[in-house]
Amino acid sequence: MAHDHRQDHKHGEGHDHRGNDREQRHGHGHGHDHGDIDWAEMAPLLESQAELFTPLYERALNWLAKEVTEPGLIVDAGSGPGVIACLFAETFPGARVVAVDGSAPLLERARDRAARQGAADRFDTLAGDLPEVLGELDYPADLLWASRSVHHLGDQAAALAACAERLAPGGTLAVMEGGLAPRFLPRDIGFGRPGLQARIDALEEERFGLMRAELPGSVAVVEDWQALLASAGLRHTRSRTFLLDLPAPATDRARAYVTDALTRTREVLGECLDADDRATLDRLLDADDRASVHHRPDVFVLAAHTVHAAVRPV
Repeated sequence: MAHDHRQDHKHGEGHDHRGNDREQRHGHGHGHDHGDIDWAEMAPLLESQAELFTPLYERALNWLAKEVTEPGLIVDAGSGPGVIACLFAETFPGARVVAVDGSAPLLERARDRAARQGAADRFDTLAGDLPEVLGELDYPADLLWASRSVHHLGDQAAALAACAERLAPGGTLAVMEGGLAPRFLPRDIGFGRPGLQARIDALEEERFGLMRAELPGSVAVVEDWQALLASAGLRHTRSRTFLLDLPAPATDRARAYVTDALTRTREVLGECLDADDRATLDRLLDADDRASVHHRPDVFVLAAHTVHAAVRPV
């Protein structure tokens, strides 16, 4: 399933809406763009952003590894270009990893990454739409990971039930959904009205709600992820939030991520902002302005993603 996870929810990786591969697909927080996406063109950017969030993903995978020991098959459902899938291969050196996505160009990047990391002999890809494509797996998964992909499916409860059916007895389903919208700048940046990012967050929440409502077969549910996992027949539900804290002054990669995220916000939500906020955003993105995110020394990246996990009864 190819997703546009530009900033907080990213393709499987991401479903960033900006992070991980997903970090960039969702726009700033909940900005979703479901147009015709050239994933081959987007892939390098998605990879770079997923790599920026690697410390967060590593902590999440290490948390899972405390209870998921020696898995035989790991499935990344909504993998994007495979940054997290390859982290799974590194974290669990005895496991076979299958990256699942709807985009052939992104899966090709995933295979190339696995080959560079010496994991090609135990790394496979599967192209198709979630959750139906999971029925094509050769055997049940010991660990099935869905990073910000479930919220792109109309019936989230049914999607989780379908994922649960593809688990081996004792297998774990881990879903990255929720957390906190990322922050890049102080509340008062020295011009414009303070609190710009909070106002953007509110607009993105509205856009996210519209996106959910327009999905085929959309079903409104209380997004209590532990309860949803339990309703799918899973047990031992638990949640943990992981932080990405890249303080100022930002590295070149972090600064590029912030610039891209705010650019996407301007493109997707610009007309929804008032004139003052549009002018502030334009100044923040003006490479010739020393107060822009291209130059200012107080740019940072602070983000929090939550992972919810549960186990299929033996």
